[in-house]
Amino acid sequence: MMVGITLLLTGVLVSGILLHKANQNTAYVSTPSERPNFIIILADDIGWGDLGANQPGQRANNTPNIDLLALQGLRLTDFHSPASTCSPSRAAILTARYGVRNGVTHNFAVRSVAGLPLSEVALPRLLQESGYYTAMIGKWHLGHCGPYAPTSRGFDYYLGIPYSNDMGCTDVPGSDLPPSQPCSAGPQGDGPNPLPYLCVTVRICPVPFFIFFARQRKQPYLLYVALAHMHVPLAPPPASFSTNELDGGRDVYAASLQEMDDLVGALKRASDETNRDNTLIWFTGDNGPWEKKCQYAGSVGPYTGTWQTSRGGGSAKQTTWEGGHRVPTVAYWPSRIPANTSSHALLSGMDIFPTLLSMAGLKPPVDRRYDGIDATDVLLNGDQTGREFLFHPNSGASGLFGDLQTVRAGKHKAFYITGSAEACGGGRGTQLLHDPPLIFDLGVDQAEATPLDAGAPEYQEVLGKVTKAREELLWDIATDQSVSTADYTQDQSAAPCCDPQRASCRCPGPAGG
Repeated sequence: MMVGITLLLTGVLVSGILLHKANQNTAYVSTPSERPNFIIILADDIGWGDLGANQPGQRANNTPNIDLLALQGLRLTDFHSPASTCSPSRAAILTARYGVRNGVTHNFAVRSVAGLPLSEVALPRLLQESGYYTAMIGKWHLGHCGPYAPTSRGFDYYLGIPYSNDMGCTDVPGSDLPPSQPCSAGPQGDGPNPLPYLCVTVRICPVPFFIFFARQRKQPYLLYVALAHMHVPLAPPPASFSTNELDGGRDVYAASLQEMDDLVGALKRASDETNRDNTLIWFTGDNGPWEKKCQYAGSVGPYTGTWQTSRGGGSAKQTTWEGGHRVPTVAYWPSRIPANTSSHALLSGMDIFPTLLSMAGLKPPVDRRYDGIDATDVLLNGDQTGREFLFHPNSGASGLFGDLQTVRAGKHKAFYITGSAEACGGGRGTQLLHDPPLIFDLGVDQAEATPLDAGAPEYQEVLGKVTKAREELLWDIATDQSVSTADYTQDQSAAPCCDPQRASCRCPGPAGG
């Protein structure tokens, strides 16, 4: 069974959950006073330029369903993932806190004994405690052992994989450059099974597939769908299920992108058929494309990070260049969000947490400091005012994990450190410190090609703002008594092992991301 088909079937299951919950109240009628339902869809390694609505006419129509969400809702053109790799981004989305506060600064591995620190309060827990039914489908990557698993962090229901779909071995090489480790012919390992899961055979990567069932609650609900698409290895459907020919890597990517879009379409239809006027669907990404995967990576659109690529290395995932964290984002709520609108407000995935709480009539705990802002007015009232400042943490290009090395201020962006990730072909650029920082004007230079002249008045004005903002944030973090520390210890016994009697289910290999 291919990964893509498995996730498509998961989409059918999700539809069933929504329909079942609607049928629990056969006389159900939506009223404005009801708390809204939330569907958060998080794509993996997706490029800003992958969405047709972001680059009309420049790409094949591989995202018609997401484009329809944009046509019928709000397109957020300046929305950013909180980090440029998997675990840090997901942790920040669920806690509204930078990794230097919540402790998650780089990816957890197959053998990680822990995950998102237990001192952190995640969004689903707060909604669950207020009466929401909370469910998650897909990739977790915030700890899979015991108290770190999704159902221990606020989800009533979970079906999915514990980490990235490349964190296993490869049965059928291809659609993944460089390739994952090959699988041996027979079963591997006999380690303990720390959590219940359904072991499934996937065509490319044998990974554990966790499944949990819990009592159902009445609406409202939170559904968090963390897709494996567009992370490699790609497993496109057979050519007969796609309008794309699968000759070459770009077509493999296009077919996989279309499959992801089909899943989003299934979720939208299920929601529309049950309670469309009281349900917010928020589609976004965890970080930008993984450039070193060459033709199996997505498109950054105009955000090419030219200053960096001209000096070697990649400028997307694992970097703070725009291609690493500016992600395609759409919000859809027919009764509340005006159709066919767009916003250039500067926002982050950390803003999902406070926004959903606000819409649900809830307030976050007061015993900790947050980095997210309430974006309700942007989504519902056409407000174009987002953040004054947004900080981008390093999460892969160097060993300074979590360091807030780049500052966004309006249309300007200041780099205190520049660095690159591995590019297609293996090239890497040199990490450089900048004092004073490099400053780019994204209003006229989306490609981040030419920094401002350090002697220009514009540069000096921006420098004063970003320096003050960065110093204030660093001091705030230094004096924060609620900062958590993640345990990144690894142990072989922490790896979730499949049934050793089944050759298709094997212990996972080294960490991916």
